[in-house]
Amino acid sequence: MTGPGPGLGGRGHDTDDVVADAHRRWHADVLPGLVRYGEVPSLSPDFDPRWEETGHIARAAEILRAWADVRAVDGLEVEVIAPTGRTPVVLADAPPTRGARGTVLVYGHLDKQPPMGEWRDGLAPFSPVRDGDRLYGRGIADDGYALFAALTAVELLDAHGIARPRVVTLIEASEESGSPDLPAHLDALAERIGRPDLVVCLDSGCLSYDRLWLTTSLRGNLVVIVRVDVLTEGVHSGSAGGIVPTSLRVLRLLLDRLEDPATGDVRLGALHAEVPESHRPDGSVPWAASDVLPTVPGLVLAGDSEADRLVRRAWAPALTVTGMDGVPAVRDGGNVLRPFTTAKLSVRLPPTVDAGTAAAAVTSALCADPPCGAQVSVQVETPATGWAAPPLAPWALDAFVRASRDVFTRSPGTLGEGGTIPFLAMLDERYPGVPLVATGVLGPGSNAHGPNEFLHVPMAEAVTVATARLLEAAAAHAGGHR
Repeated sequence: MTGPGPGLGGRGHDTDDVVADAHRRWHADVLPGLVRYGEVPSLSPDFDPRWEETGHIARAAEILRAWADVRAVDGLEVEVIAPTGRTPVVLADAPPTRGARGTVLVYGHLDKQPPMGEWRDGLAPFSPVRDGDRLYGRGIADDGYALFAALTAVELLDAHGIARPRVVTLIEASEESGSPDLPAHLDALAERIGRPDLVVCLDSGCLSYDRLWLTTSLRGNLVVIVRVDVLTEGVHSGSAGGIVPTSLRVLRLLLDRLEDPATGDVRLGALHAEVPESHRPDGSVPWAASDVLPTVPGLVLAGDSEADRLVRRAWAPALTVTGMDGVPAVRDGGNVLRPFTTAKLSVRLPPTVDAGTAAAAVTSALCADPPCGAQVSVQVETPATGWAAPPLAPWALDAFVRASRDVFTRSPGTLGEGGTIPFLAMLDERYPGVPLVATGVLGPGSNAHGPNEFLHVPMAEAVTVATARLLEAAAAHAGGHR
């Protein structure tokens, strides 16, 4: 971004106009579209195995396509690509303007997590509610807003006569299930997309709402289903109790092989990685776990300091039991020694740990020498390797810094995220050397995957401006407008 002429370069009239225009477009056009999308229970295939029959994913894709199709972008082509048996992708392809060169690929997803418990009074997962700066609803922040932000950024540049490259926005529909369909889509679209000059992922988070945040790493993830059988059918606990080992006790012993029950530290060496010094926070990050997590009073958190907790959040392996079968609700529990217990585990992996290697280690630990001779079965679903960002190209970093200063008058922060975005590891392997910018709106209290998820609207507007900045810079870097 050098030289005179229209653009966002430098704080001034043009920049202020674009920031104000982003705000106007969000309130006049984007929010109504997001509300329509938010009303659709487009659960990811792992949570809606009948997704093809229910049609919710297809409906969400059509809502996004219809909104994109009427954007004021010359030559924009929008379509839903839905191969038989695979979740669809929405593809919006905006040709370059003013003779600019280069291609930017922007990523997001439209599939959603289930409601996950009761939402607070006045809220429901698929009935979006606006409350001040927050728009509540499942999947709106994670990650339905992405297409709206990307194409609004394109519209902003075009409306203000600022050159930009070709922009391809790709919205998938299986991310919350580990993106099993994404590789096939990327293969099929490889020639059509070409080799991008920049990839922008809008599915990440932020540690605060007072600046932009650049993601430096993401953990990997294993979803593991482990089932323990001790009987062929349930029997009276008075007859079997004290004789037959309970399936829950056997499961507990198995889980103890994976983590220390006293500390929660993961025991398997294959699931650990060295933390690069460049990824250790310096202690100045404005974040406190007890302030942003809804912990009960008096809960003792792991970690010696907030800086240590940030490292654990981004680079430590962790085990969470996210679901169980074979266990009746308390009101339905009788005096029965249950025949089996099944647990769904989420195993978070450090960014540099290979998910396949980790899956083999977890499977071996759970299956070897079953306690009490119980029957143990283990299934690993779509292992996802994490991502550690290489140093960002100076021109892209400069654009991101300028965007944060445009909106917030302060420089951006950097963070290692604890979640997983399979797309980034796939793209890093597919397009080595291409700058990858990961950012997003999931900040304090936004509660992705949990109840009361919300989109922080001003942060979404800021991410839209950041996307516009990156598009403009990509055009300049590729040899377009100067």
